[in-house]
Amino acid sequence: MSATTHSILENDHASAWLGLEVLKLGPGHATTRMTLRKEMLNGFGIAHGGMIFAFADSTFALACNPAAGSEHSITVASGVDINFIKPAHEGQVITAIADRRAHAGRSGIYDIQLFAADPSKVTNGSVNNGSASSGTATNDGGTPHSGTGTNTSGEPYGELIAEFRGRSRTISKK
Repeated sequence: MSATTHSILENDHASAWLGLEVLKLGPGHATTRMTLRKEMLNGFGIAHGGMIFAFADSTFALACNPAAGSEHSITVASGVDINFIKPAHEGQVITAIADRRAHAGRSGIYDIQLFAADPSKVTNGSVNNGSASSGTATNDGGTPHSGTGTNTSGEPYGELIAEFRGRSRTISKK
């Protein structure tokens, strides 16, 4: 079983406001979720891109930094980009899955995929709507998802709504 607590969340008021819940942590990996609230919507009644970005960024930080923390260094974003694929709506549960793709010295590359599901279908960190359909990619720690995402047990997370790529840099802690 993986850890679900992380030292950086102790003082992370933004992630707390988002309602970020950690489902899984491991070296170079984090799976989180949140529920879209009314105050997270834009004027079109869909998820504000900044809310999706902030949620992905928090998940990125969890994947980049060891859960116990470091006495001398932290890993931060040196650059990021996001591609919005589908809109998400109030009440949907958003799951973010972050995986390290490359790491060399003080630099790394992480991909974070975000999925949306109706809350009635979410149980125990997964979406409960039957088995994954053919053509659904699974999270195996290195293979990107497409369309509908599933966890390693084959349980779906919902529809892919965004992909976030983060470039990390480890720096001295001040």
